[in-house]
Amino acid sequence: MFVMGIDPGLSATGYGVVEGGHPPTAMLAGVIRTDPGAPMAQRLAELFIGLTQVIEESRPDVVAVESVFTNQNLQTAISVGRASGVALLAAARAGLDVSEYAPTAVKSAITGDGSASKKQIQQMVARLLHLAAPPRPADAADALAIALCHLRAAPLERAR
Repeated sequence: MFVMGIDPGLSATGYGVVEGGHPPTAMLAGVIRTDPGAPMAQRLAELFIGLTQVIEESRPDVVAVESVFTNQNLQTAISVGRASGVALLAAARAGLDVSEYAPTAVKSAITGDGSASKKQIQQMVARLLHLAAPPRPADAADALAIALCHLRAAPLERAR
């Protein structure tokens, strides 16, 4: 099973594709960036085009997206919500099933600690995927973590 994890953000959206197995294998990871000075609609369109290209190139079986979290900064929460909506749309247009995971669930699945730091996530993702170094930037590592979280949660969801 190929899982594409997406860490949505308006300025930087991380993506990572992981093949399930023992051990799982990182196939692809990166970041789609948009220009903070560009109009909102243009940024969302660029994000949609970028995610659509990654989906077409990597051909995942499913997509896992980090759900929008409550943020004290309302503007940040709104922009992440918009980016998340674009990610959901890109996956749906490709006919893919989508699962969403709260940030604390992802951190807990990867590190055992729902309040783990970005650095801890990067280190554990490297360890779980047998990478020579922690993936960078952090948005790409987070996307790989989201994909790994789905690989761990999917069997439990199917058992329900």
